[in-house]
Amino acid sequence: MVAYAASMTAGRSTSQYALGSSDAEHERLIRQAAWLATHTEKLFREAGIGQGQRVLDIGSGVGDVALIAARMVGASGEVIGIERDSRSVVRASARMAEAGLLNVSFTQSDLAQVSSDSSFDAVVGRYILMFLPDPVAVLRSLSRVVRPGGVIAFQEPDWGSFLEQAARMPLWSAGASLLVETFQRSGTNTKLGPALSRVFQEAGLPAPSTWSDTLVGSERWLPDCLHSVRPRMEQLDISLERLGDFETLSERLDAEVNAFNTTTPLPNLASAWSRKPAGSM
Repeated sequence: MVAYAASMTAGRSTSQYALGSSDAEHERLIRQAAWLATHTEKLFREAGIGQGQRVLDIGSGVGDVALIAARMVGASGEVIGIERDSRSVVRASARMAEAGLLNVSFTQSDLAQVSSDSSFDAVVGRYILMFLPDPVAVLRSLSRVVRPGGVIAFQEPDWGSFLEQAARMPLWSAGASLLVETFQRSGTNTKLGPALSRVFQEAGLPAPSTWSDTLVGSERWLPDCLHSVRPRMEQLDISLERLGDFETLSERLDAEVNAFNTTTPLPNLASAWSRKPAGSM
């Protein structure tokens, strides 16, 4: 058996996940995944993930990244997902069963331990490193269970680009600022996306291939996120007054986009992948 143990900092001391794990948040994740899917599949294909490989997916949520990987590795491959929230593990497992994917399993773990009878061909994650207090330590630990020549591939949002896109629209700017403030005060690293290359290299990995995608997606994304973080905002005593009535927020955000004759602001998506050097342990 090969045991993977993340560092104490990476495994047991995480930030407060501001979005929660309600049924509504699960549905939000599924909607979000629908317009991220092509970009994540592009990353995996660029990195060389394919038939017969064994993939470790960290921070699996309700299983959307694992779903992409499972279809790419096929029945001869395997995907193991790590997720710390038990409700999310149940939902993810049910979704894989509904999809008829028998090559996926999920482990409830806080990045503390996963065991396997062999090393992984790839370790992947999406929108997860920003929630960890020491992503460098996490990548360094994860690389130990990746075979030499294997892949490390991650995607993170660029919150700076989101704030810039929203800046000229008052309601969007208020909502974006409150969302980012809530993340920051909950311990989220909102600057991680543009720093992915540095994080990879500080973890001892070769400089990764990187790029940034401008996203076009759901107009519901910001109001969805704000509804999910609202309980956390209230815990932090962050005033919601600037947003007005939550029941009409989505419609008013849409109206503002139309009034400014622009597209819905979304965080750019930063992607990075690298290979573990041959001969590395």
